[in-house]
Amino acid sequence: MTTVGATTRAALAQRRGPLLRLAGWSLAEALPAALTGLLTARAVDDGFLAGRPGVGLAWLGLLAVAVLVGAVGTRQAYGLLGEVVEPFRDDLLRRVVAGTLAGATDGRGDDAAVTRLTHQVEMVRDTWAGLLMVVRGFVFAAGAAVVGLCSLAAPVALLVTGPVLAGLLLFAAALPAMVARQREYVLAGERLGRDAVVAVAGHRDVTVSGSGDRVVGWLGGHVDAQARVERRLAVMAAARSLSLAVGGWLPVPLLLVAAPWLLRQGLGPGALLGALVYVVRGIQPALHTLFQGVAAGGLRFVVTLDRLLTTCVPPSGSGGARAASPRDPAAPALSLRAVTFRYGPDAVPVLDGFDLVVPAGDHLVIVGASGIGKSTLAGLMAGVLRPGAGTVHVAGTPTATATAAELAAHRVLIPQEAYVFTGTVRDNVRYLRPDLDDAAIDRAADRMGLADLVARLGGLDATLRPAGLSAGERQQVALLRAWLSPAPLVILDEATCHLDPATEARLETAFATRPGTLVVIAHRISSAARARRVLLLDCGYAHLDSHRGLLAGSAAYRELVGYWAGDGVRSSRTPGRSAPLPSGSAPRSSP
Repeated sequence: MTTVGATTRAALAQRRGPLLRLAGWSLAEALPAALTGLLTARAVDDGFLAGRPGVGLAWLGLLAVAVLVGAVGTRQAYGLLGEVVEPFRDDLLRRVVAGTLAGATDGRGDDAAVTRLTHQVEMVRDTWAGLLMVVRGFVFAAGAAVVGLCSLAAPVALLVTGPVLAGLLLFAAALPAMVARQREYVLAGERLGRDAVVAVAGHRDVTVSGSGDRVVGWLGGHVDAQARVERRLAVMAAARSLSLAVGGWLPVPLLLVAAPWLLRQGLGPGALLGALVYVVRGIQPALHTLFQGVAAGGLRFVVTLDRLLTTCVPPSGSGGARAASPRDPAAPALSLRAVTFRYGPDAVPVLDGFDLVVPAGDHLVIVGASGIGKSTLAGLMAGVLRPGAGTVHVAGTPTATATAAELAAHRVLIPQEAYVFTGTVRDNVRYLRPDLDDAAIDRAADRMGLADLVARLGGLDATLRPAGLSAGERQQVALLRAWLSPAPLVILDEATCHLDPATEARLETAFATRPGTLVVIAHRISSAARARRVLLLDCGYAHLDSHRGLLAGSAAYRELVGYWAGDGVRSSRTPGRSAPLPSGSAPRSSP
């Protein structure tokens, strides 16, 4: 729970200004609680019992003014609550999304992520707001009541504060058990959400196989488990009731029993009535709100936030939080050694003992029939896929242990289906390098011949909506983003498949002049003619040479080129995924 405490303290420290304003208005809100008993005592003792009703009414009039001031304070306090809560919720949401995506890219998929992102984050937000108001209300209301009791008489304050402290201690002693029950509740809900996703995703298979009753029973067990946890939570209400009885109700009979003695000590009837008002209208409601709020919302806040921080957010010093390691200038841009990869333990390997070295500054195009494994190789190069055996290094950094931040600093991958999000053109194209100014973006767009596209979209301030763009426009936006990336290695996995040949040629030529290394998974064979080197994947074998060299020495490459030249369509000579590449058959590139 130390992480929860640190996160909460950091959130409060970041919103110090709104918190100070909230405290100021809370003082105004607590004014009636501080004056109710005192003004009541004066109205009774100095006014009505003294035969001066006008004086009594004047004191009560002051109380009415205090109530109006308190109402204004309450209104302002709730208005300031959003300035404290919403930034905390937004920050938590960003951290959860980043942690979940980092886990996904590391191969740690999480079916409960949807539950955390939608239900648990909103639960933390709501309970954080409630907890702030509960604790704020108790501190100022109970503090104001104690100050008022002291203003009446010290013995009265002692009679009341003793049971109040005892009730607070009883509640604090029961908190560990309450936390444990609340954690069980969160975990039970998480398991139910995760398994419900699995059941819904496979509902057709369940229906076809006639396993509906079995799946219903399986999910019903989770529902029953959650019901048992909720019953245990209900039992903890007894501890809250006992604490409230001691701290909120016990002072009333104590004051009544001690009333004769207090009156003999010179305390007026009005002062005794004022003390009872402080207890019943001030301390007792404040304690009830505190116990109810902490036992319900407070425990949900602590347990749920702890669950989010430990499961979704990368710990300090790992994941996305770790800085990228410096590049080794002598290391090749890419190095694959004895790489074997298969889509399942019993599947035929897509790559088997595959070796490849791509020196810095190279322009490599990978070609082959559909399904031969080109995109799989691109995923391994980018670190999106992890090999079953062998090693992959990007700029000397092993992808198996590299963080998302380290990989992003070394390479950028643009797949066939380009990612564009709802936001401005500027935000989309500088997503990988947010420090760029508009002039740098304009220069890159001119260099790539995309200035007309940016203008057609409405300029850098225009809002993009993915559904309103064609597939080709999305690809061009993503390619401009890749050009602006600080990563020296660019991997284009058929990233121009929705573009016409002339636009594809212009963009690939622009990328070839960009400082760094370019790897292209070819959509058209014309990409190979523009490359420095070409890697042909063919029926379990790999051949590496220049375009002219492969034309002269590889019948398979000549056939592939012939299909393109003759039909204008890609070869489908080898359907399905390729046969494994035998160990040692894949090429080693030379600098």
